[in-house]
Amino acid sequence: MVQFHSICPEKTYKLGKVLGQRLKQGQIVCLVGDLGSGKTTFAQGVAVGMDVNDYVNSPTYTIVKEYLGRYPFYHMDVYRLGSEEELIDIGFDEYVYDGCGVTLIEWADLIPDALPEHYLWIEIKSTGKQERMIDMTGNGKDYDVLIKELLEEWES
Repeated sequence: MVQFHSICPEKTYKLGKVLGQRLKQGQIVCLVGDLGSGKTTFAQGVAVGMDVNDYVNSPTYTIVKEYLGRYPFYHMDVYRLGSEEELIDIGFDEYVYDGCGVTLIEWADLIPDALPEHYLWIEIKSTGKQERMIDMTGNGKDYDVLIKELLEEWES
């Protein structure tokens, strides 16, 4: 696990943007944190880093939003799902396993058994009014390299 310290929402957004610039087709980002921790701010940064020109907001009620960028960007919020079986109804497997786009799943901790074998796990924790600790753990070799690159840029 690697920890990033963000002092404000703009820094949280920037870390997301730097990540988005490095994401490749087929990669999965699992994003967890309490309400108001900055998950959507981070996701907005990821989208900008992926060259998405549309405004990105939380897909809480629609569950999934698709955006066009360098690759398709699938932004999910599974908070309101009643069960993992409902994932079938939203086409979860098609998004996660299509290999064409990048999938970001907010509240991924609610669907642990449905997650693919490899993913980037990001947990955002509030440590002050605007400060956040952002923990990243790679589940798969490509993600470990990605985290290392992010850390090098973050610290420079």
